[in-house]
Order: sequence, then structure tokens, then C-alpha cells
Amino acid sequence: VQLQASGGGLVQAGGSRRLSCSASGRSFINYTVAWFRQAPGKEREFVSAVKYGVGTTYYDDFVKGRFTISRDNDKKTVYLQMNSLQPEDTAVYYCAAANCLHDDYDTVERYYNFWGQGTQVTVSS
Repeated sequence: VQLQASGGGLVQAGGSRRLSCSASGRSFINYTVAWFRQAPGKEREFVSAVKYGVGTTYYDDFVKGRFTISRDNDKKTVYLQMNSLQPEDTAVYYCAAANCLHDDYDTVERYYNFWGQGTQVTVSS
């Protein structure tokens, strides 16, 4: 599967932004899709994921209650709605996918083997 992330840009603190991750290829419904982000000088970190099948969602604590992940299998697209953005959310956001990922690995970066190119989100204070 190939992934294309989009929707990044400049937003003021407290604002919102929606990222999209569009996939091409077959059997998208069998892929768990996640968002990771990497801020300048920091390691890439898990943000959120939506599982294949039942669509279970996961969030890291620093975005819980502010970000919402969803998927549209017909459009082969996963969305990340980001609300109440803070300067600390500034990062390059990457979407990633893995086929039939085990529950234990849904938030673990090294198990994702398909990656999009990243989209920059900058939150100004």
C-alpha cells in the first residue's frame, strides 16, 4: 500500500486542523493505520491509530480528548482531526500502515512497514 499524507499547515494556538492519509492499493480494510509525529530535535512518537476490522482507536495521552482519528474504508482514507492545538503539537506528522497488526503492536512504530511522506503542522502561539 502507498500512503499520502496531507492537510498540514500553519495554525494558531487553540485552532484546529484535519490531516488526511490517503491510501492506494488493495485490501485497505485489512490495515491498521496510525499517525506519528516528529518535532525538531526529537524522536518520532506515536500519536494515534485506528485498527483494521472493528476500528478500535488508540491515542497517546498528550492528544487524548483533543485529537480524533477516523477512517473511511470506501475512500481508503484515514483522518486525524486535531482540535485545541498547542505549540507543542508542532511537528511533521506521518501516517503509517501495517497489515493485520496484532493488538499488542498497534502503537509501536517498528511494526509499521508502510509510511507516507509526512506533512508539517506548525502551531503559533
